[in-house]
Amino acid sequence: MSFPILTLAHALTEFVPLMARWFGGEEGEKAAHKVVGVAESITGEKDPLRILQTLKADAKLVAEFQQAILKMDHELDLAQYKDRESARLRDIALAQAGRSNLRADIMVLSAALGLISCLVTITLYRTSLPGEAVGIISTIAGIFGSCLKDAYAFEFGSSRGSKLKDNKLSALFLTAKS
Repeated sequence: MSFPILTLAHALTEFVPLMARWFGGEEGEKAAHKVVGVAESITGEKDPLRILQTLKADAKLVAEFQQAILKMDHELDLAQYKDRESARLRDIALAQAGRSNLRADIMVLSAALGLISCLVTITLYRTSLPGEAVGIISTIAGIFGSCLKDAYAFEFGSSRGSKLKDNKLSALFLTAKS
């Protein structure tokens, strides 16, 4: 019996729920292949059902799988940080050259106007719009809000919660190495 790679990856989230966020979007299948590869190497199994059975039967293998996935999560966070850092350095270079990042300003302004437009539309027309339209507009508003959240995270850095998570992961890796 053959499982699609994403199905097995989703089944493995039983052991490390934080992985679930990796499997959406453009990079989802790539992440799923990495996770399944880790599970295969830890269990020594290739068959999806045997991988799941082996992990369910052995708590030590589950702990090893969890550590490997936490390490992968840390590496993904680090890559995202480095990506943002390069963009920040670009913004600094533009500012030092006396130029502004017009493209970024337009993106933030567009996201803010999009969010405001969605909220005004829902507020003014909610009684005359069908429920499906309100749901779609609300979803679009959420996307614009997410864009603004990302812009703020880029401009002002990581949240305190993210820093605490990074510290906990660092501590976990240090204890795992000892």
